[in-house]
Amino acid sequence: MRIAVTGSSGLVGSDLLIALREGGHDVLRMVRAKPAGRGAAYWNPDTGEIDTTALAECGAVIHLAGANIGEKRWTEARKRDILESRTKGTGLIAETLAKLDGGPRTLVSMSGVHIYGDRGDEPLTEDAAPGSDLFMARVATAWEAATAPAEAGGIRVAHVRGAVSITPKGSTLARMLPLFRLGLGGRLGSGRQWWAWTSLDDMIGILIHAALDPDVRGPLNAVAPNPVTNAEFTRILAKVLGRPAVLPVPSFGPRLVFGDLADELIYASIRAIPERTLASGYTFIHADLESALRDLLGRRDAA
Repeated sequence: MRIAVTGSSGLVGSDLLIALREGGHDVLRMVRAKPAGRGAAYWNPDTGEIDTTALAECGAVIHLAGANIGEKRWTEARKRDILESRTKGTGLIAETLAKLDGGPRTLVSMSGVHIYGDRGDEPLTEDAAPGSDLFMARVATAWEAATAPAEAGGIRVAHVRGAVSITPKGSTLARMLPLFRLGLGGRLGSGRQWWAWTSLDDMIGILIHAALDPDVRGPLNAVAPNPVTNAEFTRILAKVLGRPAVLPVPSFGPRLVFGDLADELIYASIRAIPERTLASGYTFIHADLESALRDLLGRRDAA
């Protein structure tokens, strides 16, 4: 299949391109540069421009584009960028697919498990109602709603609700590793908050599964089937590295540095369960955290 991908330069997108090509698929990168270059097509959500001719030659779209959530401190301007970079881009893709004569009949659109809000110890399957207490819950709700034109136009739409992607190449794990390798790691705050996580391999696997399986539609929690609390996460990471983790980080520290971002990405408790993902036939590569970390960090022997 020829598959169009937005956000292909990001952490998930760059590895997704490799996996798709290794699977024998032809990839069309949707980019903002002019000229777009070989294997790419131009689009610009801010101006509403998109190369419909190139898009019409694809069988599916995997839509990942959006401003990096954890890259900068959250100001009101940054929050607006995070929201609009998702709703504008998703709306443009959805409206374009609905109007195309032929072209992609499948849209896999990224979303996030923060859509459920801060829910304590409550298990959250894909059938759980969205929350509204977190900024990112409201963003994810609007993000998913922006696909409505595609669904109305008969396009099969799947929402892959992502979590923290575990990879030493970037994201949360890469930021934690230096301190933990020095034996200076520890739980964040009380440590009782649930951290939804998945390996980068499984994130990519679920995206491809959603694109290729014609029976998959609606939300899929892209989270490992064995969730952990922050205290468990830090204990297991320290165990895998063979280092102590006895220095808890007071809650005020990250809040001083990151502001509202800390409350949503570090201290919010989201016990997401991949019920529909498993029922759809997806088999996880990394189902539990310790084996995932040992595999990804090359520490297969018990510490």
